[in-house]
Amino acid sequence: MEAIIFSALAMTAIVGVRYLISSGGFALATRWKHPGLYRGLEPQMRREIGWSLASAAIYGIPAGIVAWGWQAHGWTRIYTDVDAWPLWYLPVSLFAYLLAHDGWFYWTHRWMHRPRPFRIAHAVHHDSRPPTAWAAMSFHPIEATTGAVVIPALVFLIPIHVAVLGLVLAIMTVMGVGNHMGWEMFPRALVHGPVGRWLITATHHEQHHAAYRGNYGLYFRFWDKMCGTDIGLGDFAAAHRRRERAAAGAQPNG
Repeated sequence: MEAIIFSALAMTAIVGVRYLISSGGFALATRWKHPGLYRGLEPQMRREIGWSLASAAIYGIPAGIVAWGWQAHGWTRIYTDVDAWPLWYLPVSLFAYLLAHDGWFYWTHRWMHRPRPFRIAHAVHHDSRPPTAWAAMSFHPIEATTGAVVIPALVFLIPIHVAVLGLVLAIMTVMGVGNHMGWEMFPRALVHGPVGRWLITATHHEQHHAAYRGNYGLYFRFWDKMCGTDIGLGDFAAAHRRRERAAAGAQPNG
């Protein structure tokens, strides 16, 4: 039992530190690339960090239990010998995990936009207006739980090399943070080109936060397109103008 607790605590610390480094790095990049973009949002960002660190524990506990089971009992299908499966399977397993995670995220996210789940849980995430780089894990515990179980479940079902699993987690982190930071890190040619028609970027996710509906996916636009919930790309310039007008209206007269 002590080993399980230690593993859960260690994974919680790893998830928390990963969040602070990744979100902090993107926040610094935002300060350099778009000075003043987060001006006046300090209380919101503190709230985002608080919810996110609570989410880190919810993500860390199942991850720690699975890590202990893998190391102590070989419970999972994580492998370390690169020759255990053909080399072509490495990218196949990567995309299998991303597609499975994307499908799970789409349907749980769409469910959370129903009135009752939204009011109880998902409203915490949408309280970030506009979201910042710190909002990537700003979830109510119910929402954090739905996100925390998917990768630990997949490692029992789909074989994956430990390095590819690390790449999955890195992509999950970069996309989660990058899609909330309030500007687009990918070049315009990608976002508005053939790749962008199928890949979710910050511009696509901006429209979700602006409209509170549609664009429910995480990595890909497949499910949104198939289910008629793809509402196109957002407009950061318009979002920034709306924010400036709202801030001006909140200023005391005289």
